[in-house]
Formats: sequence, C-alpha cells, structure tokens
Amino acid sequence: MTPSTGRRVVVTGANEGIGYHLLVALLNDGYRVAGLDVDGEQFRPLQERYPDRVRFQQCDVTVDDDVQAAIGEVIDRWGRIDILVNNAAIFEFGPFEEQTLDDTRREFEVNYFGYARAIRAVLPHMKARGGGIIHNVSSGVSLVGHPGLSGYASTKGAVEALTRSLQLELRHENVFCTIVYPPLTGTRSAKEIGYPESLLNDPADVGRKLAGKIESTGPTIAADWQTKIGLALAQRFPYIVRKGTERFVETEDTGQAIQ
Repeated sequence: MTPSTGRRVVVTGANEGIGYHLLVALLNDGYRVAGLDVDGEQFRPLQERYPDRVRFQQCDVTVDDDVQAAIGEVIDRWGRIDILVNNAAIFEFGPFEEQTLDDTRREFEVNYFGYARAIRAVLPHMKARGGGIIHNVSSGVSLVGHPGLSGYASTKGAVEALTRSLQLELRHENVFCTIVYPPLTGTRSAKEIGYPESLLNDPADVGRKLAGKIESTGPTIAADWQTKIGLALAQRFPYIVRKGTERFVETEDTGQAIQ
C-alpha cells in the first residue's frame, strides 16, 4: 500500500499539455484521477489501461452547470474528492491594443472563473469531509508580466489573489489552497508564441514533477528548484525578463523588436 492508494484527484484541462501529463504521472503513482475537459480523445488508451482508476468527465469550465455536474458525478462514483488541480487555461496572444474586451472576457471565463467554479463545486464537499487540497496552477507572468499576454497575465494575477484570500478564510479548516508554478513548458500554446525549443521543458517531465508535489500544502509550490530560483531572480532583476521577452515587442512602423 502506498500513500496514494485510494486518493481521488480531479484535474481540469486534462486532455493535453501539463494537465494530461500530470494525470498520467498520478495514475502511475497509484492515484485515481478524473480529468475534466471539453475533449477527451487522449483518455481512451488511459481508460483501457486503468479502467478502475481514471475517468473522463466532459466539462466546459465556463458553464456553471457543467462544472457542478462533473464534480458531482465524480463524488457520486468515487465517494469523495481529495485533491482538485485547477489547470484549464487559454490565452489570446497579441498587443493589448489589438485585443478586444471579449478576448479578455473569454480568458477570464476559463482561467479565473473556471477555477472559481470548480472551487465552489468542491469546497463544501471538502469542508464536510474535514479535509482536502486545492491546487491552482499559475504562471510566472502573473509576477513579472509578458508582452502580448496582458489578458492571460491578468487572469493569473487574479487567481493568485483569490488563492491567497482563500488561504486566509480557510486557515481554521483542514482544506488547503496553493499556488503552483510550473516552468516554461513545451505545450502547444507555448510553442505557438515562438519561444526557442531550448527554453521549453518537456511536458512529461513537468507532469512528473508536479505529481511529486500533489500532496504539498504550502501556500506556493514551484515544480523544481530551478523554477523557484528563476521566479525569484525575475522579480528581483526585472531587466532579465525584459531581455528575454523583447523579441515579442514590435514597433508598429518597422516591425523590429524594441531594444
């Protein structure tokens, strides 16, 4: 018997990227894992391999009823949810002036309100059971910003403020809320931005690292020490961030990167 035996985890945004590889790593570690996403194509081979320990719940995190129904179904089938990982996220890449308010609203509906909906659905259950962990996946852009990602960065900053407020509200409960920082990862979305491959971490490695932190209850969790140090340096020496992201800032007239 391992510590993970019988533990039930829900991961949102679990059909690809970090969420998918986290789910796979958790299954390998002995957890039962329910993945919530609008698409479940990647789940078929997992369900064949782990028929009793993996579930796919079709769920659009922008729809209140979808989230309530998905969380309720997992509880009905498995009896409880021990850990929630809020991971589902989208972004619109481009200069602020070219983004519409509808673009930003969509980002908030998924990245912030999607988290809030899942928390609202699971929190009463965790409090009634007397325990639980809620991991909210964030990003370093919430701390240092990023050209072309003003909406996404804003949603992550809002998630962090929500998490810190919940940490205070739940300080007398056995329910923990954390902020999780993965490193820059070679997901489909990150590759679309144009980062060099050498800077992108393998999603499978990131999933395994985060799986190793799944029982952590500290207020902030970094995937590894390199991520922790990198975030600290970026905050202390912001010119590092500017140097690393200047390729994404272009003047309107020349199309050249601003130096």
